[in-house]
Amino acid sequence: MSKSFQSPSGMHDVFGEQYDYFEKIREVFSRMATTYGFEGIEIPIMENAKVFSRGVGEHTDIIEKEMYAFKTKGGDQVALRPEGTAGIVRAYIEHNLYTKSQPIKFFYFAPFFRYERPQAGRYRQFWQFGLETIGKGGPVVDAQIIAVMYNVLRELGIKDLMIEINSMGESKCREDFEKVLKKYLRKESSSLCADCKRRMKKNPLRVLDCKRCIKVKESAPQIVDHICPKCREDFKKVLEYLEELKIPYDLNSFLVRGLDYYTNTVYEFFAPGEEGRLALGGGGRYDGLAKLLGGEETPATGAAMGVERTVLLMKNDGIKVEKEKPKIFIAQLSDLAKRKCLKLFEEFREAKIPVSESFGQDSLKGQMSKANKMKVDYTLIIGEEEAAEDRVIVRDMESGQQESLSTKEVVKEIKKKLK
Repeated sequence: MSKSFQSPSGMHDVFGEQYDYFEKIREVFSRMATTYGFEGIEIPIMENAKVFSRGVGEHTDIIEKEMYAFKTKGGDQVALRPEGTAGIVRAYIEHNLYTKSQPIKFFYFAPFFRYERPQAGRYRQFWQFGLETIGKGGPVVDAQIIAVMYNVLRELGIKDLMIEINSMGESKCREDFEKVLKKYLRKESSSLCADCKRRMKKNPLRVLDCKRCIKVKESAPQIVDHICPKCREDFKKVLEYLEELKIPYDLNSFLVRGLDYYTNTVYEFFAPGEEGRLALGGGGRYDGLAKLLGGEETPATGAAMGVERTVLLMKNDGIKVEKEKPKIFIAQLSDLAKRKCLKLFEEFREAKIPVSESFGQDSLKGQMSKANKMKVDYTLIIGEEEAAEDRVIVRDMESGQQESLSTKEVVKEIKKKLK
């Protein structure tokens, strides 16, 4: 068959085993989030581009290099969402959710878009599952968000998780630290990469996020040494809550995350991968984001994990996703038998008995082969003669024994056999 078209570079189809992993993560995450009082939300894939340039930051790599932004036929400047938080805060403001009982707690499982070099577990269209708590804040909320994500990953079977954590302080702390950092970077400018020389002027904190300027970062001043007493106390409380919950963490004084809206506590989740540590995602506080998007200063915190990265880890660790196995397979021979089997399939479905079929296949040998591969308990066979007499041949797939039953009795009898 001619393959004239392929999916765009960095974008991938999700089906088969990969889809099963996605559904497993979605099920565990949704159940866990609901247990903690979060409600689901779906926001548009496309937003006004300013939602991200104002919220995420004009001088971040996401906005300058990675965001898919374009003009619509009507002349609106829009963008495919590169992350979830800014759009959810926009929805919080637009729908007056600040007038409701606070906090508002949302969870999502959705695709996002960034133009970057595709690599293992990283795509240009990628999926994330995330949590946002808006309207009330404090160290305990930070700790609970971390705990929910930690518990989700643990329930999925991922071991040896580690959380790197830091505090960026409030806006004033950050401004004061940027002055100190700029002074240091000017002395080290000859050792900076081209991107960081540009970042040094516009957004010096991004230098601490650079993977190429390691030596410069090693001797750089640490933001945690420049935060105010209140921010220091809040951060201490977050760590105490994590210790109470026995959640492992490492202090990383250079962790700043790649988005400008973060303040105070920030963190990233890591787990051992085939080629060293694999970053799964992270999060932090963003108390000033609502104000950046036209609202008022609002306490908020959130986190997001990469679905593809999580799947990659699960596969590397040999974690299998068990699907519900069909108990019954319905095989047919003749058009009349197909009609009878269609109705019989619906009766088993309504009785909540897992059932499978291959109605598009006419060969009994082929259908029986499929039933064997599925390892069903019983195969029901209806040929032309059985269809005319409203009867079914029931074959025990383990013993090979067969019996004939009325189509009216077969569901009830199979229920008894399965018990």
